[in-house]
Amino acid sequence: MSTALPKPELILNDDPKSALPAVRAVANIMDRAITLPGTKVSIGLDALLGLVPGVGDTISSVVGSYIILIAHRLGAPAPVLARMVLNQGVDALVGLIPFAGDLLDLGFKSNVKNVRLLEQTLEDPRRTARASTGVVIGLLFAVFAIGAATAALGYFVIRALFGS
Repeated sequence: MSTALPKPELILNDDPKSALPAVRAVANIMDRAITLPGTKVSIGLDALLGLVPGVGDTISSVVGSYIILIAHRLGAPAPVLARMVLNQGVDALVGLIPFAGDLLDLGFKSNVKNVRLLEQTLEDPRRTARASTGVVIGLLFAVFAIGAATAALGYFVIRALFGS
């Protein structure tokens, strides 16, 4: 008797029309399943899982990676995939900081952003790839600038403390 698991159809199917409803559903469950009463603010399973230190954010990242996997399977260009990974990475890294990650989940919906990127890619891959390239380069430049500023600040603090 074979105990092999069936292959997940949604991951292996290359038809965008069949994959999009699944990724939209994942994004909605993770990012905006519940609207807070009396507000226009929505939260999802991502925010609730984020309340469980360490494990919750890991589970959220794994589930969110499903959208990136589908985008890859559907042929999304590398800059778009990199932007999706950055969105997911920001959510995961900030999620490690108590309360900051919970606040981020109120406004930064990484899964919804990634589905929107996938939809834009399927409509106009070149335009989305160009825009994503700009975002990725801008973010890398910002990280480099922050690193350089931190190094310069460290230099000046050490110089001030220990003389020239």
